Amino acid sequence: MNKVDLVRSALDRLEISRKDAVALIDGVFEDIEAAVIAGEPVKIPGFGQFKVRDRAARMARNPATGEQVKVPAKRVFKFLAAKALRDAVMAKRGARAGGARKKAAKKTAVRKAVARKASGRRKR
Repeated sequence: MNKVDLVRSALDRLEISRKDAVALIDGVFEDIEAAVIAGEPVKIPGFGQFKVRDRAARMARNPATGEQVKVPAKRVFKFLAAKALRDAVMAKRGARAGGARKKAAKKTAVRKAVARKASGRRKR
């Protein structure tokens, strides 16, 4: 889903003009951006929260050479999904994953049978 899809959704749900829908979507994102830049977390119940965290400077190690490297302090944007959203995503994934596993197992069995037939071996 992208911004155009969000505008279309606002058009359908609210029955407003396209210009108003674009202004609504842009306004929401501008408000979220302004709050996060100011250091305030933006909490949306049932969806999640947007926030900025400060990371301290630290020493890391270059994996190729083993040399120590200084990593500077920085601000990091973070989105934390709400429990309701995480559960909904996992429920959808779990429903799909079960069917996918069965199909994969069936494909594997068919491939093995074809390979046995091609090699002239019998199943023991």
